[in-house]
Amino acid sequence: MKAVGVVVEYNPFHNGHLHHLTEARKQAKADVVIAVMSGYFLQRGEPAILPKWERTSLALQGGADLVVELPYAFSTQKAEWFATGAVSILAALEADALCFGSEEGTIEPFHRLYHFMAKHRLAWDRMIKEELDKGMSYPTATSLAFKRLEGSAEHLDLSRPNNILGFHYVKAIYDLHTSIKAMTIPRIKAGYHDDSLNESSIASATSIRKSLKTKEGWQMVDRVVPSYTTEMLKSFEKETTFLPSWERLFPLLKYRLLTATPEQLHAIYEGEEGLEYRALKTIVSATSFHDWMTKMKTKRYTWTRIQRYATHLFTNTTKEEIHSVLPRGTESLPYIRLLGMTSRGQMYLNGKKKQLTTPVITRPAKVDDRMMNLDLRAAFSYYASFPPSLQQKRLKEEFHRTPIRIDHKPEPKKEA
Repeated sequence: MKAVGVVVEYNPFHNGHLHHLTEARKQAKADVVIAVMSGYFLQRGEPAILPKWERTSLALQGGADLVVELPYAFSTQKAEWFATGAVSILAALEADALCFGSEEGTIEPFHRLYHFMAKHRLAWDRMIKEELDKGMSYPTATSLAFKRLEGSAEHLDLSRPNNILGFHYVKAIYDLHTSIKAMTIPRIKAGYHDDSLNESSIASATSIRKSLKTKEGWQMVDRVVPSYTTEMLKSFEKETTFLPSWERLFPLLKYRLLTATPEQLHAIYEGEEGLEYRALKTIVSATSFHDWMTKMKTKRYTWTRIQRYATHLFTNTTKEEIHSVLPRGTESLPYIRLLGMTSRGQMYLNGKKKQLTTPVITRPAKVDDRMMNLDLRAAFSYYASFPPSLQQKRLKEEFHRTPIRIDHKPEPKKEA
């Protein structure tokens, strides 16, 4: 059986994601789609709007055959490590291809850029340091340094978020010496950071999350997500009375900051360049998460960088812990956690069982591993603001729940 991989967050699952899954299967002529999905906290340093189990169910209904978890050590990271973790998992599962959405829309420019960057790596690193020394944020420094390289204008636009991720997927495929074939499809209509809904049936996850904050917005959202996503969001909100967000977690984050020392904050992953002192200085007067973020943000510290630091602070994840679990070179991962599958996905795993060298686990109850401990701590942190009875139920589920089984169902047509 031929397998294509996709790397996803589904925050939440929308029509653009449905298009991506359909096109990935078609382009790769694949029998099976493997979705590597972030768990409770995402790449930009924010809690997922739905727990991973709900998002796994949506992924399976949307066309994925296997859903496996991207561990916390990779999921809340800059693009390079995020991509490395995802590609490592797909390589371990012997995926034939990886299909990602990009603003570029064709794959050859990604390969050309990889070879160009391999040739100019030392010069690029030197120029990045020069830009950082001027007080630029890391993303700005990398972008400015890239533009300074002779011949860079002929290459891929690395100022676009999905092009950046796509480049790192391709880079990881080369660097890990895998046989995975990289493929890309153009992102349609909505941009990654677009924050408003229009009359289109495609919208960004950012705009959807923003719209879910109002009654009118819910009606707009119904047009840009499959019906099963709407049902899942409504069902979850009915159970909890809220959708997870940083604002919901802010009182706990504020307590964490106010009871920590600068030394403790400096030990937290991504706590560098005096970020811990700025965090302590700004938290006292902050009245909300957004207020605190506005006070924290500078030319040097991007919103995403601060959110990731906040996530690691909230989960009490240290530099030492992350550095101890990140793989070196082509070192394999300690495990792959299976969250859900269809019968076709199970057939694929059964066929590969004897040749896979990385264990595929279904429950963490008997696993003693530092990477798994970080995943469990992320779950404890995510559920910290839930009502006690629901929190107890969810945490028990985290240890003992078996993978979700769903076979694809056609999406019913919505009335105009």
